[in-house]
Amino acid sequence: MYKRVLLKLSGEALSSKEATFSCDMLKRLALELKKITEMGVQVAIVVGGGNIMRGKFASDIGLPRVEADKMGMLGTMINALAVCGACENNGLHAHMQSAVECTRVCEIIDYRKAIKVLENGGIVVYGGGTGNPYFSTDTASALRAAEINCQAILMAKNGVDGVYSADPRKDPTATRYDELTYDEMIEKELNVMDLTAASMCKENNIETIIFNMNEIENISKVVSGQKIGTVVRR
Repeated sequence: MYKRVLLKLSGEALSSKEATFSCDMLKRLALELKKITEMGVQVAIVVGGGNIMRGKFASDIGLPRVEADKMGMLGTMINALAVCGACENNGLHAHMQSAVECTRVCEIIDYRKAIKVLENGGIVVYGGGTGNPYFSTDTASALRAAEINCQAILMAKNGVDGVYSADPRKDPTATRYDELTYDEMIEKELNVMDLTAASMCKENNIETIIFNMNEIENISKVVSGQKIGTVVRR
């Protein structure tokens, strides 16, 4: 169904209850990504930093928002390195780029090189968010997806299998949406992604699929066209 997608991973999806990183999850993720590329689907990844840096920690110690966001950006770079390492260890070429300049660690964002890596069967892992404070990794995902002409953003959630009318953990009458438009998502205040990301996806006609990553094979199911989770379209 899709030829080029961007996978948005939360930092928490890479962790376990016991540790910042789950070795088992990283390996399963790498093998799933390898399977997808062998299907002919090109995959880029934007990774969050929530397993390393959370906003609550910053507020508890009194950090200004700008400094806290800088720490978050560095956290995403650590996670991007972990994903790249797991992929390389399992036979899949991974190329890291970052919006935060750190030449001893990785290259700065270059959409032309990213596309070449994808076309040659590798994956691109983005760290550093947008490189600016006050912008979420949702917005970074929309920006990178637009830059490299992705058809869809795969928003992999930790234990959440789609978009609901209310929090199903608190409201037993909550119903799951199979499809939504970006306007409906905003009007209903469903908090799937921030408004900047939603606006960019709508403007560039990029679909977003929200699904449960705890079942790792859901990623390949989504890219092959199976109805998993909730699809948000223009």
